[in-house]
Amino acid sequence: MRNKIVGIALCTAGLFAMSSCGDYLETSSPSTISADLATSSIDGCQTTLDGAYNDFHIALRDQIFANGLFYALDAAGSDIERHGGEQNIGRIAAETFYNGANADVISSFTVKTDLNTADEKTAFYLLYKLITNTNVLTDGITEDMMNDEKNGTDYKSIYAQATCMKVTCYRELIKYYGDVMYVFDLDDIPTELTSRLDLYDKMIEDLNAVKDMCPELTAANKTKFTKQYAYALLGRIAMEAGSYQTYRLDVTDASRLEKHPDYTDINNATYARPTNYKEYYDQAYTAFKWVAENPGGASFDSSDYTTFFTQLHDVDGNYADESIFEDENVQGSSTSGNSERPYAIGRPATSSNKFGVCKSYGQCRINPAFYYGKFDPKDKRRDISCVITGSYLKAATKRKDLEGYDGKGCCYEVLLGFNMKTAADGAGIACGKFDENRQVSPYTTQQRRSGINHPYMRLSEIYLGLAEAALMKTSPDQTTADTYYNKTHERAGLAKATGVTLEQVIDERGFEFAAEGDRRWTLIRTGFIGKKVKEIKELTKKMIDGLKANGYYTFDNGNTIGNYIYYKGVDPTALGMTSRVTGPTPEEMLVGGYEPTTDKEAVQFPGWRGQHDWEYYSTSSYPNSNIAIKGLFTNITSTPEGYYKMDWGKGLVDQEETNGFYYDDLFKGWDFKSAPIYLVPMSENALIGGFTNGYGFRSTF
Repeated sequence: MRNKIVGIALCTAGLFAMSSCGDYLETSSPSTISADLATSSIDGCQTTLDGAYNDFHIALRDQIFANGLFYALDAAGSDIERHGGEQNIGRIAAETFYNGANADVISSFTVKTDLNTADEKTAFYLLYKLITNTNVLTDGITEDMMNDEKNGTDYKSIYAQATCMKVTCYRELIKYYGDVMYVFDLDDIPTELTSRLDLYDKMIEDLNAVKDMCPELTAANKTKFTKQYAYALLGRIAMEAGSYQTYRLDVTDASRLEKHPDYTDINNATYARPTNYKEYYDQAYTAFKWVAENPGGASFDSSDYTTFFTQLHDVDGNYADESIFEDENVQGSSTSGNSERPYAIGRPATSSNKFGVCKSYGQCRINPAFYYGKFDPKDKRRDISCVITGSYLKAATKRKDLEGYDGKGCCYEVLLGFNMKTAADGAGIACGKFDENRQVSPYTTQQRRSGINHPYMRLSEIYLGLAEAALMKTSPDQTTADTYYNKTHERAGLAKATGVTLEQVIDERGFEFAAEGDRRWTLIRTGFIGKKVKEIKELTKKMIDGLKANGYYTFDNGNTIGNYIYYKGVDPTALGMTSRVTGPTPEEMLVGGYEPTTDKEAVQFPGWRGQHDWEYYSTSSYPNSNIAIKGLFTNITSTPEGYYKMDWGKGLVDQEETNGFYYDDLFKGWDFKSAPIYLVPMSENALIGGFTNGYGFRSTF
């Protein structure tokens, strides 16, 4: 039996069929060494932990927080965000719950083919590799070592950080795969899947044992697992343990679950939460409250939402004030500089050279109905989260005002029309939070080397998590919920609220983290997924029908989308502005249906866009870099003088009629009643010893 079990676990973690754990530890990875050697000294322990941190960076970057499953699902599968410019059948199937759990679609889906991921690069592989590595430390560091007079404190710190990493890995595995095998230690490899309920309890137990042994968070150690991270992770885990998820009924006893009343079971799976969910929220409340009151080296700018994202762009070794944990990327580095978020989720750009920012694909796009109809016009976060322009190397092919200009060596601002193209060629509204134009010195030699860090945990999540837990715990605390909801709400320029509801808190989280990939999982675990997707789908239908019938559609917040939009090339410095990279929208323009009256207003509204201040723009040989925009939130019936007309809402209608992208493909096939199948299958290499997939996925390949 042991050979069979070891084969399962090691093929999962390393894709090697070996006869013992020692064989794998000694040969499978340069960052993994034998347990005895790894823990033979404090230096050996630290080296092993450093190697694990490097592997964790790779897992974040390649699978769970920038690329891979995150790129394909989290960043593109909610009421707010979706794919842009392509109809990748495999990705869209997973993104939209496999056409409502269509038997043919779900049974034929594989991670390797549909997400184009080799086995050794899957989240499953990378996370279990890390769990194996951290087990080396948590197995090898003994109580005697932690009580050692000379190095005991350091051993405790390493043990605690390794535990935090292991729990973080299990959290991500549950999020993407559901019930998984629990590898307790190097000698106790499991023979069956563990129910999430049991795994969550073990994760909470482990964190409670080590949270006070982690180092205190400072301004300089935000790439390490600290005491504040441990408490915040405990809050995350406890809150998710008490939340709705789709459970396999062959793994978790139905008597332990409380089904969501609006959803039916499917594929022997049920959408439910544990019957004792309030107890988990009690624990989340306590953990989040501790972090909120003891933030260590993290601080919250209560007056400016842009501060955090600007600081992520620094390349001087500093970290954002609000961060609790950042995934660091070194600008220009081929090993630690793969800034996938700016490339995959950032503001779109075409391929460039030393005369402009490098290519950014812009996978994460914003549902037009959300951009136009859901944001309060006063919300300062809208134009930072959602951008309607990108950077284009040869603007002559995209801007009528530059016809006849060869565009060599220039990078210009262009509108992102609604079409089935990619990068800055179109594909609709994108994310403006990770824009290389905003860096002091953009890296122009090669794409994916920007050096912009990835924000894995920050104070705003703690505040909104605390507000949620305060409402959901055994004895609700409305005062705390209101207080921490208003931390982000008022910073966004909105009026103070009282008596906030759970739905308000979840919607606030959507506005705070829009285009960052938080929304999908948040809606799933809170039970709002069906309601919110249905709302945006119905609103999208009204918008498209209005555009077809009248040439425009006006939303309840006063914003109007018209069939056409108008632009004009401008030089912002000639209009008295100090930079070509514009700041947030001036407050006087944050009203529903605002229409700029001058070219200067039209280049400032909407804000948070423009182009980097390249030196060559100061010469007279280069045309206007930026564009002034009119008709974005109003319906203009004639072209303003000096401006050029471009399809806008008409592009939405055309694409819907051509391929159904903006309405029909939005969670296509889901009836909003069946338990959402949002997970992905374990690959064939994880199934060798008797493990089986659930939720309708195949167990044989």
